[in-house]
Amino acid sequence: MSSFVVALDVGGTSMKGGVVTHSGEIAFTERRDTPRERGPAAVVESIRSFIDDLAVAGGGDPAGVGLAVPGLVTPNRALYSANIGWRDVKAEDFVPLDVPVMLGHDVRTGGLGESVLGAGREVSDFLFIPIGTGIAGAIVLHGEPYGGSVGWGGEIGHIPVFPDGEPCACGQVGCLETYASASAIGRRYSARSGSHATSKRVAELIASGDPVANAVWDDAVEALSLALTTYTLLLDPETIVLGGGLAEAGDLLAVPLAERLRKRLAFRAAPPLRKAALGVNAGMLGAALLGWRAAGWPEAGTAWSLDVLKSPPVA
Repeated sequence: MSSFVVALDVGGTSMKGGVVTHSGEIAFTERRDTPRERGPAAVVESIRSFIDDLAVAGGGDPAGVGLAVPGLVTPNRALYSANIGWRDVKAEDFVPLDVPVMLGHDVRTGGLGESVLGAGREVSDFLFIPIGTGIAGAIVLHGEPYGGSVGWGGEIGHIPVFPDGEPCACGQVGCLETYASASAIGRRYSARSGSHATSKRVAELIASGDPVANAVWDDAVEALSLALTTYTLLLDPETIVLGGGLAEAGDLLAVPLAERLRKRLAFRAAPPLRKAALGVNAGMLGAALLGWRAAGWPEAGTAWSLDVLKSPPVA
């Protein structure tokens, strides 16, 4: 067996690829743009080229390839992605090499990485919720991501938190993502203040006492607390792992969110909130685990001594 796998985390804007060894060393990484404006066939061809180049960087054919992709996905087919536009692409069509390959949903693959290597390593049941341009979730049960009956499991961003609230791009009304995603925070601040701002800028404005920034942030925290209360009562997670760009706000998000979660769960303890440990590498490292599983090593990662376990509970 080759000593490395090729791992690729494919997003709507960019792709992060890596060469990951049998011992868990990230020997090489590279980021490339996702050419989705050129159509789905161009994206598939770009993935093939990227995988070929990563294999060369690793020194030959890998033991396997792991791919984290958006949309509806099975281990051997990318069934559909609204962001990229492909339909029913076979796993082997992404790979120009004659090696085993396994596909995974992008967020669930990040959840797998956090489960085996990161902030969920010591628990078996947790929610991984990366908060970025949108909001999705990876439901991890007994150490494995759960996708539901047909792959729609984890769409926590479209839980209606305010039934009479703002319309969501998905066609529903009052969705969590409409209030608490990074893009929504920037959009809602800009609409109410007349000044353009990103979510990071909104967080900075809170420190200066900006009332609009405070109100928009408060709405986001409220929406998150409602969604996470519902999730906790349904699935009783051991912990909730916060990832994505908004998690970088630290205590500004985590402290009020934990307080509201505790208050809403009046008759039981709230699960602790923990910051994701793998950061931007979560999807790529999860894809590496898929690559090793495709190569016949399902226990990959369990003995890797990565320095990713220092993330303490944030609340």
